[in-house]
Amino acid sequence: MKFFSTAAVAGALFLEAVNGHYIFQKLTANGVQGGVYQNIRPNTNNNSPVTDLASNDLRCNVGGGSGASTSTVSVAAGSTVTFTADIAVYHQGPVSFYLTKAASTAASADGSTPWFKIKEIGPTFSGSSSTWDLEQSYSVTIPSCIPAGEYLLRIEQLAIHNPYPGGIPQFYISCAQIKVTGGGSKSFNGVSIPGHVKVTDSGYTANIYSNFNSYTVPGPAVSQC
Repeated sequence: MKFFSTAAVAGALFLEAVNGHYIFQKLTANGVQGGVYQNIRPNTNNNSPVTDLASNDLRCNVGGGSGASTSTVSVAAGSTVTFTADIAVYHQGPVSFYLTKAASTAASADGSTPWFKIKEIGPTFSGSSSTWDLEQSYSVTIPSCIPAGEYLLRIEQLAIHNPYPGGIPQFYISCAQIKVTGGGSKSFNGVSIPGHVKVTDSGYTANIYSNFNSYTVPGPAVSQC
């Protein structure tokens, strides 16, 4: 696993990588990694982040509103799937996973239906230092209790390396199209995206370089079976 300590890089606050950012573009399901954008909706902004909290692009990234060119993969409820980016994540910030059940098919879903969070990854703290788990791949377990059907599965990495309000937090987002088999009948209250993160959320406005000793991942609580 790749870890990143905030305290070790305080002087690098405004540095950016020369060759761009990162984008989650492959999905591993049933033990098989799909090709680039095979089961993940392609975006049209290369690997640039989304920064507008009011934009529908927060759902599945710029250009990700349609899944017509994306395959939907079947996965069993209770199984684990993995998102893989083109390069390892290197900006400090949390990772969250969301699901929304499609009204008909995942390919036709636009993300306007309610989303519920199924996992979040925040920092760990030791004394005055924070450590972020920065990876190229992140895995999540599909809840065993959700109804069978087609869903959009969304990964969100929120980069907070340039603290608000002097900087603007950055969302790195991808949506996979999955068909859940098995499962149960439990439903969860969802949230709208955009709207799941607010400019007043402490996890959005956190300054990781100053008195940073606790953190709450923004968005709703994780839904539990």
